[in-house]
Amino acid sequence: MSGPLNRRLAGIRAEKEAVRPAAATAVMAAGTEALRSSGILDRIPGVGDRAPLFARPSVAGPTVRLATLLKRGPVVLSFFRGRW
Repeated sequence: MSGPLNRRLAGIRAEKEAVRPAAATAVMAAGTEALRSSGILDRIPGVGDRAPLFARPSVAGPTVRLATLLKRGPVVLSFFRGRW
């Protein structure tokens, strides 16, 4: 993939690697490779795939149900890792 965003992300990655201890970068790279080798990427939904109906607690607490949201119209899902 190529494009402005990918170039910007590659630059940020290079900046972080330049100041991060090499041992930490090696651990991160090994973890990433282990995930790739596990086949997990073959099992994740892609852009445009239909999401399974789900119910999950929201950040604010109440349960969010995809079926309920879909009754209002199209839904865009955004995933984040949460707090570290």
